[in-house]
Amino acid sequence: MIKKRDLHECHELYDLMVHPDVFPFVRQKAYSYEELLFLTKQTIEAEERGELISRTILDEWGNPIGTINLFDIQENAGFLGTWLGKPFHGKGYNQPAKDAFFSELFFELGMETIFMRIRKVNTRSQKAAEKLPYVVKANESRKSLYDQLNAQEDVYDLYEIPKDLYTLYLYQLQQSPEEEQALEA
Repeated sequence: MIKKRDLHECHELYDLMVHPDVFPFVRQKAYSYEELLFLTKQTIEAEERGELISRTILDEWGNPIGTINLFDIQENAGFLGTWLGKPFHGKGYNQPAKDAFFSELFFELGMETIFMRIRKVNTRSQKAAEKLPYVVKANESRKSLYDQLNAQEDVYDLYEIPKDLYTLYLYQLQQSPEEEQALEA
């Protein structure tokens, strides 16, 4: 479902990234295939230095369909950035990619917190984030970071995925109905 980035996937990713429904939401924008090659090489090098973590999202046949990233890593925390090609929107790829990425980040790479900044005008993404049992709106609890994100203009809401809440979520998923009833009693 996800794999480490490599230069061989740039053609397919570039074709998907430049779609007008996708391009505005991509953090690392490339305006040509060559620029995407260069950015991907920089991304791989930045990951080797511990500055970010980047994976390619794959479809069921192993074709690249988007990317999922943790940017601005500091103190075992970073900001999530993800995009999928337009033909793959609404097809069920996003959540499995996030689950695989979050598990790798928390349980293999030692991250403690994943932040998401979501534009206040993007109510669809806000509602989707707020439905997840492991996501916390952090405008107040992380006020200094929230203020930093909105230093120029009040644009973003801040969300947080703490490792402990994500771990609890996974634990609850693994509970059988009998165990859940026993815990509730």
